Amino acid sequence: MAEEVKKTRPAPDPNSAAYKLNQIVARHYKEVAEAKARGEKIGWCASNFPQEIFQTLGVKVCYPENQAAAIAARGGGERMCSESEMEGYSNDICAYARISLAYMKDKEIPEQNMPQPDFVLCCNNICNCMIKWYENIAKELNIPMILIDIPFNPDYEVSQEQIDYVSGQFRAAIKQLEEITGKKWDEERFKEVCAISNRTSRAWLEATSYTKYDPSPLNGFDLLNHMAVAVCARGTVEAAEAFETLLKEYKQAVKDGTSTYRGEQKYRIMFEGIACWPHLRVTSRGLRDRGMNMVATIYADAFGLLYDDFEGMIRCYCSVPNAVNLEKARDNRVDIAKRTNAEGLLVHTNRSCKLWSGFMYEMSKQIGEKCNIPVVSFDGDQADPRNFSEAQYNTRLDGLMETMDAQKGGN
Repeated sequence: MAEEVKKTRPAPDPNSAAYKLNQIVARHYKEVAEAKARGEKIGWCASNFPQEIFQTLGVKVCYPENQAAAIAARGGGERMCSESEMEGYSNDICAYARISLAYMKDKEIPEQNMPQPDFVLCCNNICNCMIKWYENIAKELNIPMILIDIPFNPDYEVSQEQIDYVSGQFRAAIKQLEEITGKKWDEERFKEVCAISNRTSRAWLEATSYTKYDPSPLNGFDLLNHMAVAVCARGTVEAAEAFETLLKEYKQAVKDGTSTYRGEQKYRIMFEGIACWPHLRVTSRGLRDRGMNMVATIYADAFGLLYDDFEGMIRCYCSVPNAVNLEKARDNRVDIAKRTNAEGLLVHTNRSCKLWSGFMYEMSKQIGEKCNIPVVSFDGDQADPRNFSEAQYNTRLDGLMETMDAQKGGN
């Protein structure tokens, strides 16, 4: 029977957004491997390091965070986290870091390979764990590390002083990468890359906004898969075109009254935090079985950066979700929740991400009050499957559903 189903399954449509986006991710790894084989210097890069730098120079990089998420989603997270722990790394540090540090030694695994780096590009606008993680890689492999330090901003807006501080590091990083790779900076190419990045981001952000329709034309969990392209290929024409195709598909779905969400959408929720990759099927099924669709999340939007000039670009990198203060972070989420008419908030208390989860207790309370929606949380992890309980997750979903029902009934 399994063979019969396999034979009759339709081939993927090469013109569909999903096919194009999957091909971009596959090609991304392939191109980095080919560059390494040619003798070019390639790097490992933090997800919110300014991609305009290496795209302009034509330098190939890959992303340990993307790789770790893929490894975790394919069942390798616990094995690789345990390997790192046996090497002496604490179970308490980020699971992405533990997977990456294990891969640095393994070099080849069944879930997802990528070439070993000749340098690392680090930016701590995500968290300061990134610095120690990348420093460790650099020391173990005896390779250079380029750091752009973007401190946490205690103020509501980005100051000119902070822009000046980061701008100087941006220019210094260019010179360092020129020296390491032998490639030369081209200001005209930089302008082209910025224009492409804006085009990609514009299409991506508009596509994510289509969850505002009721019913939503998409299963919100689709965004968690598609955003890998926003991370690794934002400065490429192929990514811009793929997201524009995705946007067209969502527009057509609204006209046709169709959706990639399977089942009746009874509840619209905001999902807070990084996806629980080892249990993605369980977490998405739990929502679907209750008629819940994720229509709001700041996680996907975090990789869409729109700017008009150089200073605007720097301001964007200083304003990613984990680099802003509680009030700014809260207001950004409240805006998304209200635009999408979210009826409840589901918070992933992520053991790996201390910065994100640490202030979420207070922030989620304030979001709930400002939007007048119920809030529940569940314990989990972005990559270590040992920190998640399906029973607890389902109990919390039931509680959220009951509270949303009560609110709808006016109780």
